[in-house]
Amino acid sequence: MGLPPLSSDEIARYSRHLLLPQVGMRGQQQLKSASVLIVGAGGLGSPIAMYLAAAGVGRIGLVDYDRVDVSNLQRQVLYTENDLQAPKAEIAAKRLSAANSHIRVDGITGQFNSSNAMEIARGYDILVDGTDNLPTRYLLNDLAVLTNRPYVYGSIFRFEGQVSIFGMPDRPCYRCLFPEPPPPGAIPSCASAGVMGVLPGIIGSIQAAEVIKLITGIGELLAGRLLLFDALEMRLDSVRIGKKAGCPVCGTAPTIRALQDYEAWCGSRIGQEFKLPPTPFDISPLALSKLLTEKMPVVLLDVREEFERQISTLTGSVHIPLPELLERIGELPVDRKIIAYCRNGIRSQEAARLLQLHGHSDVRHLEGGINAWAAIVDPSIPVY
Repeated sequence: MGLPPLSSDEIARYSRHLLLPQVGMRGQQQLKSASVLIVGAGGLGSPIAMYLAAAGVGRIGLVDYDRVDVSNLQRQVLYTENDLQAPKAEIAAKRLSAANSHIRVDGITGQFNSSNAMEIARGYDILVDGTDNLPTRYLLNDLAVLTNRPYVYGSIFRFEGQVSIFGMPDRPCYRCLFPEPPPPGAIPSCASAGVMGVLPGIIGSIQAAEVIKLITGIGELLAGRLLLFDALEMRLDSVRIGKKAGCPVCGTAPTIRALQDYEAWCGSRIGQEFKLPPTPFDISPLALSKLLTEKMPVVLLDVREEFERQISTLTGSVHIPLPELLERIGELPVDRKIIAYCRNGIRSQEAARLLQLHGHSDVRHLEGGINAWAAIVDPSIPVY
């Protein structure tokens, strides 16, 4: 089956591609005949989708369960203030279709999980990671290997990013690099840790470049290499990664032959910010409010970083960042109830565990963190 011809309008639109000897007419026709599935239409998915649409990739699928939130606008450049609370996949598909009427864009609102991944990905040549959660990352990797498709991986954290290509024949997969997920909560999402707004634009653009190279067959791909980018130092490095014979999905004797329940295996939930399960340490915002109203003798312990206290704080709280807690534990009285809090309840729960292990028997942590306090008790406190 031959490549699709380009119309005169398409020739004019893609003329700067056609002038590249490495791309030319054939390369642009290959782009037109290609199909790419992007899972996640947020910080990474926005630049990936925008550049692939502009480049003339014939069919683009966008999967996202989420709606546009005001906190997205700092980095998710597909959206505007007029899109708040609208489904991301729907808005993104309309915007990309308006930018290039020569391509087909499928907006798919909903979760991407082991029960529907095969069906959603059917008909797409390349899988691209635009997410920030581990279950989907392992799911995309296994789907790619099991169906013989390349998987263009990207991830971001604060000021740093990574890009690679997995699932290629005789090249490593994501499990060769990370055989097992880290403990739940060890890798916070952008919502928990923050991210420099331009970083997903940089990493997503690199992912888009790799997709274009995959389709047109030009250049040296990142398969077998992990690209590392540091925006603070403005440094770009790459390291070689090898295929592991004992890899459970792409090795010589694979044990994974079907998609798994990745949510349970990774210990988190797809489509939600990670939240630790309830423990005896929890205290709800309303219960804490009652304690404070009754002037019960409690110590409020803020385990966030100093810059976070400049955004919001609970009056009268003691500040000891979680990384300093053990070395400064002597500053806390052992005969008083201690209630730790952070932004969303993850770090404070860990603080409560540490305090109990080191002699503090009456310890709680604020469930949902100061953001939950703001939502339930005091709406004058900024949410971040």
